Amino acid sequence: MTPPPESEARAALRRYWGYDAFRPLQADIIASLMAGRDACVVMPTGGGKSLCYQLPAALHTGRVAIVVSPLIALMQDQVAQLDQMGIPAARLNSTLSPAEQRQVLRRAEQSELRLLYLSPERLARADTWDWLGRLPISFFAIDEAHCISEWGHEFRPEYRQLSALRQRLPGAPIAAFTASATRRVRHDILEQLQLRQPAKFIASFHRPNLRYVAQETPAPRQLELLARAARAGAAEAGNLIVYAPTIARVEQTVAQLAARGIPALAYHGKMEADDRRRNQERWMLDEVKVLVGTLAFGLGINKANVRAVIHLALPKSVEQYYQEAGRAGRDGEPADCALLWQKRDVGLLAHFIQQIEDPAESDRAWQRYREIRAFVEAAACRHRQVCEHFGERWKLERCDACDVCGYEPAWFAGLALPAPVTAPRSGPSRRARAAAGSPDLAPPDAARFERLKAWRLQTARQAGVPAYVVLHDASLQALCLALPRDLAELREVSGFGDRKVALYGEALLALLRDVS
Repeated sequence: MTPPPESEARAALRRYWGYDAFRPLQADIIASLMAGRDACVVMPTGGGKSLCYQLPAALHTGRVAIVVSPLIALMQDQVAQLDQMGIPAARLNSTLSPAEQRQVLRRAEQSELRLLYLSPERLARADTWDWLGRLPISFFAIDEAHCISEWGHEFRPEYRQLSALRQRLPGAPIAAFTASATRRVRHDILEQLQLRQPAKFIASFHRPNLRYVAQETPAPRQLELLARAARAGAAEAGNLIVYAPTIARVEQTVAQLAARGIPALAYHGKMEADDRRRNQERWMLDEVKVLVGTLAFGLGINKANVRAVIHLALPKSVEQYYQEAGRAGRDGEPADCALLWQKRDVGLLAHFIQQIEDPAESDRAWQRYREIRAFVEAAACRHRQVCEHFGERWKLERCDACDVCGYEPAWFAGLALPAPVTAPRSGPSRRARAAAGSPDLAPPDAARFERLKAWRLQTARQAGVPAYVVLHDASLQALCLALPRDLAELREVSGFGDRKVALYGEALLALLRDVS
């Protein structure tokens, strides 16, 4: 495979995604995959990993990229988004009928697809390898690749079967993608997948807009702080994710917030799938600002305006915390990541580790236990601890964006913490960020924005997809600021690729004229 010129990749970025520029590392990763190289990509949540394999797959005419993904819901959403952009994609999992599965296989064999999403369990089936061998495969993309490592914080035994890829289909390039892998896990990924002289891309783990706070906090105080954070988020038109350690605590927290007049939605594994999806959709649409979930919530969530992520107990590992906290501030604007823990959390983690019978697994769990305790108890910059945990050299004296370095959220008011330090902000002006399509800004005309959101909701329901699959808030806000007068001007708005313009252009232009 010969890599296309950068101009071709940029043209595809504009044509399908409606963006004019790549994020850091994306262009290099895409060029590597187009050249047929193996790759290992470590990029924080919100860095744009999925585009790195979706764009080269779209350019590989006559071939299909096989994407291994652990979550059915994530597969569904990504396939729906690709369909909205005009990129042929499909998924193959247990939710499809036998007839639907046969149709997917036929489309793949006839080179009608550019991407095909599979679960790792599907690859365990003997018949899977037979038909994979008949496909013209461009490359394999392994999402959440840290799951293949026993040292990874979300190790899944079924991911170990992916080590057979190299023997079964030796000619197909393999690209591994993860948001949270330590140096040891990265080495394990390379070994397990038997990557051949891979191109390695490791983005910085420093998210300077995130403001870390870790505070030992009794349960009544947790609820008070949570209520303050929820009200502050509503005032700023932002959203809030709350992670609770158990299903019972999720339900309890939702009820306690409701008693204080704060609507909140639950999300956990014992809910019916339709109820989970409905709650996630309502939260994504800003109908309810607060979502309280277990760690089951979050993978694949692409919401820009999360202003705070609050943990009500110690996570099992620094990696888990980094991944979950990283769902805040994806728009690049400041966001709070508060870890409100109690002494009993330490005892509970230790209790569960003591139940582990496998000695090696127990050792790994104790190592993660020591690391997360050090993170919350050490008087060291939180950002520095995160970066050094993942093997990145820390170069700053202080971050001014964590409680150790003097930061205090406004909604903490009165809690015994060091005096907050406010660092001067720099960067593009508000208007410049708006012109570039930055999703952090309230639109200049709230009524117009609400009309656009109502149109989006109706359109999404008619199509049977989540609203953000139709258009992200960032695109609606850019639309409000640009106020295009015709289709040519609409194509210049960030987030409007050719397919989006063809599908929705005339309706949106008419709506904008109607509310002008």
